[in-house]
Amino acid sequence: MRLTIIGCGDAFGAGGRLQTSFHVRSAPSTFLIDCGTSTLIGMRRLGLEPNDIDAVFVTHLHGDHFGGLPWFLIDGQYVSQRTRPLLVAGPRGIEARFLTAAEALYPGVTTNDPGFKLVFHEYEEQKPLEVGGVTVIPFEVKHPSGAPPYALRFMLEGEVMAFTGDTGWVEVLCEVARGADLFISECFQYDVTLPIHLDYATIDANYGRLNAKRVLLTHMGEAMLSATGNVDKSRYLIAQDGMTLDL
Repeated sequence: MRLTIIGCGDAFGAGGRLQTSFHVRSAPSTFLIDCGTSTLIGMRRLGLEPNDIDAVFVTHLHGDHFGGLPWFLIDGQYVSQRTRPLLVAGPRGIEARFLTAAEALYPGVTTNDPGFKLVFHEYEEQKPLEVGGVTVIPFEVKHPSGAPPYALRFMLEGEVMAFTGDTGWVEVLCEVARGADLFISECFQYDVTLPIHLDYATIDANYGRLNAKRVLLTHMGEAMLSATGNVDKSRYLIAQDGMTLDL
């Protein structure tokens, strides 16, 4: 299983990084975790084909995490000429939010026949969901976005990969991370505690409780990027656009 970081930036383009999207190539499926607005740009730079994507798993309904989906629809219709379904899993109401966003960005696109189906699945709290051969368990976290936000725990090829999504510290993150081969944690701030975002000081204070084999820090704001020299490299990997990790 290979993880490629398409984008690891925040919503504001800190450090010139693209918005959040992770590409996972595994035996049962090739999929995205989140699909920020700049995802197609990042995929083209890295030579990743949109038509290879079987599914997209969305953590929450902010544009820097799901705003690239309308462009997948447009690309599939006009450029990549996709024919097989694209599976999309996300919080309650994701299909309605997608339709609203797509129509706002490209009027008429949702009423045309794109030549393939978009199939939506909604998460239920801590209930395993199987989509395209991938099993994911969603855990509700704390990041207001008009629908429940989730951390996601994936199980495939005998490995566990987990992602916090965007969230302030909540105790359930220890369950999300426990025993994970890779735990991807947003780390927006360095030592400023916010109710809806994580910071390095809080993550490090709870490092032992997370009990993950590897921890990858992502979604860093300018202050956190300026402080990466203070990060304990024996504990953490620091995400970069284009980075690949094998699990």
